[in-house]
Amino acid sequence: MATTRTIHLQLDKVLEEVFVLGTELVMDIYHVAPPGAKSFSVSASVDVTCWVSTPFKSAATDMRGRVAVGTQVHAQVLTPSQEVGDKKMSVTFYGVKADVALAKARVYLTAIGLSLDVDSDRDGIVEQNHPNKATWKWGPNGHGAVLLVNCDKERDSTSSPDNEDRSLQGAADLQDMSPMLVRTRGPAKLPPGYSLQLHSLQSQHAGVFHVPDLSKVIGTERQSLGPGKSSYSFEYPGRGGEVNFFVEGLSFPDADFNGFVHFHLSLLQVILPGTQSTPIFSDSVVFRVAPWIMTPNTQLALEIFMTRVDTNAVFVKQMTTIARLAGCTPFEIQNTVDVWMQDEMEFGYCECPTKVIPVVFDSPRDRGLMAVPLLLTGKDFGYVTRKPRRGEEVNSLDSFGNLEVSPPVIVKGKKYPLGRIIIGSAFPGERAGRNMATAVREFLFAQQVQAPVELYSDWLSVGHVDEFMSFVPAPDRKGFRLLLASPDACLRLLKELLQQGHGQKRLFESCPDVVSSLKRKLKIQDIVDDKNITTENAYVQRCIDWNRDVLKRELGLEEADIIDLPVLFLLNKSKAEAYFPDVVNMVVLNKQLGIPKPFWPHVDGQCPLESHVRSLLEPLGLACHFVDDLKTYHLNLGEVHCGSNTRRSPFAGVRWWDVGPL
Repeated sequence: MATTRTIHLQLDKVLEEVFVLGTELVMDIYHVAPPGAKSFSVSASVDVTCWVSTPFKSAATDMRGRVAVGTQVHAQVLTPSQEVGDKKMSVTFYGVKADVALAKARVYLTAIGLSLDVDSDRDGIVEQNHPNKATWKWGPNGHGAVLLVNCDKERDSTSSPDNEDRSLQGAADLQDMSPMLVRTRGPAKLPPGYSLQLHSLQSQHAGVFHVPDLSKVIGTERQSLGPGKSSYSFEYPGRGGEVNFFVEGLSFPDADFNGFVHFHLSLLQVILPGTQSTPIFSDSVVFRVAPWIMTPNTQLALEIFMTRVDTNAVFVKQMTTIARLAGCTPFEIQNTVDVWMQDEMEFGYCECPTKVIPVVFDSPRDRGLMAVPLLLTGKDFGYVTRKPRRGEEVNSLDSFGNLEVSPPVIVKGKKYPLGRIIIGSAFPGERAGRNMATAVREFLFAQQVQAPVELYSDWLSVGHVDEFMSFVPAPDRKGFRLLLASPDACLRLLKELLQQGHGQKRLFESCPDVVSSLKRKLKIQDIVDDKNITTENAYVQRCIDWNRDVLKRELGLEEADIIDLPVLFLLNKSKAEAYFPDVVNMVVLNKQLGIPKPFWPHVDGQCPLESHVRSLLEPLGLACHFVDDLKTYHLNLGEVHCGSNTRRSPFAGVRWWDVGPL
């Protein structure tokens, strides 16, 4: 149904109006009729269609109607004007004598085509007047335009991402934005008193640049619309001209922003000088800001980042070798105070129909590596961060070893084609426990396409989910396996070694230089016989089993999808720490696995724990490489995964707008 607009006829006067093609004029007859009027007739230009109750086309002929309460004349114009006021119509009123005119009302129309257009069908092309451009629908058959947050840096010299400034950062900056066009048809100009205006109630979340001539972009133009400026007036271009706008996202979806940005184009008219303009036509479009998306271990590893310090040369060398075997590029970052690369940031990406850019999420931990995430960003490489709210203190659970994502899963028929984010928290209902900062949690939930799962990780000293779980690719079943740390499996393996006569062998016997610093029992016999160790690890196993049940339920897993890897823990002030290097805390680089070397005693020339891990993972087509992370990482409560960070390929063939809110 066409948008209607009511105008009031004036007897014996010419009313000049601008008419927008596709709309409908409505004119009251009864109240404007002169005293004694009994009937009326309508005449109009050949391309003006008029009707009272049923449409009729007027071709310089009269059509009579009765003046009665509720009588209205409707009119539509079919073609744009060539000149101002060239579409004409008139209403003539008659008294008792049908051939005697009492009065006449004339309307001169200037008909224009006017539309605000975006890429509503998400094919990379701005179509004209898409019927659903003002609404958003998720799914493969959905509609609604997509907007990237312009969070990269076009100019490396700048210290902040482009979405934090209010001007173009070079002409190439437009490539990170979504086009929005004002299309017109009609005469060269509008009658006096008319103007065009673009406005948005969400201007704090999106910036708009007006680019009059794409061949003459200076690259320093200021925003036409954005934070603190919710409307922008501009000239009607005329003669079929277009007005080029480019829209940049300024904010990711969050607790206070659902991701939708609406823009409205209004045709305004000044009725009385000195008064506010009144709208006579409005057209609307909607964008949805692209979410930040994480990538799981099953995605192709592209780059791995490590810190180079004085004590980890062997670690870096071994990891570099594994990376090259995986076809992954290794990067070393010099830093003398912070080796926990995983905790500082998490790599993800954002996508629109024409572009995909990696985006690094900077954690709020802000320690020795705090400058690295922003330094990594540049052209087509974005950045986002969240800080704790006032009154909240950063704790260990805010580090991103506590932020993982599953591979794609199907749970009770519901598909999660981008996987599900996994974070660790305090036990449900425990007020005194540690939790991830509210701002970070709300950000993750607000992205909507990787519905987060919360696990219980506060039982650990460090408190990160990567200490007891990981995912590896697999050629069968769901395409992956969930790896879980298992104290029970570890104690079984130690008891087997004891029964085989190896009870006097010691952990870390190949590392005499660190044994004195380890305040724990090292002899297999002593470990197995220690009731405190078995009791403490029974508690740890219960904590892991709680998470096991949550993961099975929330990821749709069965026992056959889970592999238990032997890991032993000790309690330090009631919080758990790995007894020896935690083999679950590994790096997955395609089919190459960088696993913490556990430093168990050798039996028949082999480490029994390494052999056990190989027996579980190598049948999946995976190569196990055991990496020495003892001094720099394990002794400081971290492992291989904690000391590295991997950027992976985005999902191919899965568009987030097809996924829908989860």
